[in-house]
Amino acid sequence: MNSQDSYEVIIIGAGSVGTPTALFLAEAGFKVLVIDRNPSSGQGSNKRAIGGLRATHSDPAKIRLSMRSLDIISSWKEKYGDDLEWYKGGYCFVAYREEEEKTLKEVLPLQKSLGLNIDWLEAQELRRFLPDLNPRGLRGGTLSPDDGHASPLLANEAFYRRARAAGAQFKFKENVTNLVIESGKIKGVVTDQGRYGAEVVINAAGAWAAEVARMAGVGIPVTPDSHEAAVTEPVQRFFHPMIVDLRPADGSANYYFYQHATGQVIFCITPSPSLWGFDVRETSQFLPMVSKRMIDLMPRLKNIRVRRTWRGLYPMTPDGFPIVGWTREVEGFLLAAGMCGQGFMLGPGLAELLTRIVAGQPQPADEEILSYLSPYRSFVSEEKLK
Repeated sequence: MNSQDSYEVIIIGAGSVGTPTALFLAEAGFKVLVIDRNPSSGQGSNKRAIGGLRATHSDPAKIRLSMRSLDIISSWKEKYGDDLEWYKGGYCFVAYREEEEKTLKEVLPLQKSLGLNIDWLEAQELRRFLPDLNPRGLRGGTLSPDDGHASPLLANEAFYRRARAAGAQFKFKENVTNLVIESGKIKGVVTDQGRYGAEVVINAAGAWAAEVARMAGVGIPVTPDSHEAAVTEPVQRFFHPMIVDLRPADGSANYYFYQHATGQVIFCITPSPSLWGFDVRETSQFLPMVSKRMIDLMPRLKNIRVRRTWRGLYPMTPDGFPIVGWTREVEGFLLAAGMCGQGFMLGPGLAELLTRIVAGQPQPADEEILSYLSPYRSFVSEEKLK
């Protein structure tokens, strides 16, 4: 292997995590190679994401990482000039049952203690902000105005261009077929087109992360779950935040939607039971299921026509938290997997954390974050605001 095929860090996956990680590592002076099976960056789950960016989570790790992601995305245009279609519309979690009200109120103290700008609004106050909400049975909801949405594709492309400019190299349409391990240490990767050396390999392979981990003899509980989404025709703006309804119903656990700058309403549903596997074909069940729920919540939506539907893969873990950290089995193998459909909102903040891990320069809060996301945790807790 010649010096041209040797790197300090190899990242498997050029998606919502891998691409910004390549940028920050390259800017920190590392020689970086990113390998992806797709023809270009952001062509896996990233391009199928609907673009929500929230720090409104129920645990310190995801709150901190997402707050940093929001900082990065919201200031990007001012710093670098790229329009990522960032819109600070906020997030609103509505409550129509005692169960959701209790959950949302229980996590408020933690959210506020970590600096999240969020409050509970009683039903009357919430409807002043969102007058089109169905008032029947509405108990209230939380509003976090600093959350918002942006374009996953535009963001990934911006990260990719800056990573290339900083010296990171990308190889597309290459499948990783094996990891090179000697005396318990990572030494590189083998693809269907070549072999590349590195003493650090980051597994950011999204829905295929478990497959990559098995090449190192490491088992991680990451399984893809198919989620379907859609976009409507454009209409004049009539609401601003991403609206999340946590109530379970027949066939679905929750759903969420927002209005884009174009006026189009973009929405997604969490299937229940989960649809495990790699199937991304659209279904006939999705639209009847989600439209009924959305119109009941916001009757004004009933006359808007749907333009397109699609499906994407959420790499899920048993507890709804990502898996981040060094493996004990193989030295130099770093996991950044199981984003549970939140890779876009976690990616930039996580990319900075991964850079600090590789550089051996952790910050005081990193230890707590990594304890929540450890590959060796029990996986028995549960994210309350999935």
